[in-house]
Amino acid sequence: MAKRLFDFVAAGLGLVVLSPLLIAIALWVRLDSPGPALYRQERVGRLGRPFRIHKFRTMRQSGSNGALQITVGADPRITRVGKVLRRTKLDELPQLWDVLVGDMSLVGPRPEVPKYVALYPAALRDKVLSVRPGITDRASIEYREESDLLARAADPERTYVELVMPAKLRYAADYVDQRSMWSDLCLIGATVRTLWLKQLPADPIDHAPR
Repeated sequence: MAKRLFDFVAAGLGLVVLSPLLIAIALWVRLDSPGPALYRQERVGRLGRPFRIHKFRTMRQSGSNGALQITVGADPRITRVGKVLRRTKLDELPQLWDVLVGDMSLVGPRPEVPKYVALYPAALRDKVLSVRPGITDRASIEYREESDLLARAADPERTYVELVMPAKLRYAADYVDQRSMWSDLCLIGATVRTLWLKQLPADPIDHAPR
């Protein structure tokens, strides 16, 4: 109850305070390339319920719904503005609305697309989906440069499914077991420090909990 109240108040205040920035980014996206400012995609939420996540559009409209649902290196689908938004994570700001309406939390396992959730081991799937997905979590911090990591792989999607996704699931399961308001505040602080100071481990897979 306290977590949901904190999410609701923080997301509401965030939307109000950041509204000038949100409007400016939306206009920037629209001026940079044809298409809507916002992008919506189906993700799997708490208890396996699907919902539409909101982001600022960072890909060209014709290429944002391709079969490949991961971003690899210098993906040609990404727009000029999209590169900036992805690097700074400003593309995630519209998810404050998803937090406000209760589909997401500020902190929690990042929501995945149905294609990859179907590959979760049953026991981990039930645990990870027992809480609301979040805008940030430990995996988001450790895998901030995920697309660059995948670009070095011979088969990016296989690397994601066999190495990256299991590591993320271990982080998610660890969060569910140890979650508290204090740990949420620590993760929010760590996210801010990472965005501004770019403190990242050399190999996030090696740093994942076992």
